[in-house]
Amino acid sequence: MLGLLINEMEQKEIEYLLKRELDELLMDLEDHRIDNMVKQAMRERYQALFQLFRRVATEQECIKYMPRRSDHQ
Repeated sequence: MLGLLINEMEQKEIEYLLKRELDELLMDLEDHRIDNMVKQAMRERYQALFQLFRRVATEQECIKYMPRRSDHQ
């Protein structure tokens, strides 16, 4: 296990970066032109980033980015 000591400004910056990346992934996952194998890798990346996001964001923010369950996940 690793620890990380950051101040509030750094926390907000990390939160912002993660939100932007999660938004990009969500948008790309909706793109029908992207191959399913690539989308699966994108879903895995989303999960990893969401776990990081949970550590810095409020519960209300996390709810907005909760991964959706689908039949092909």
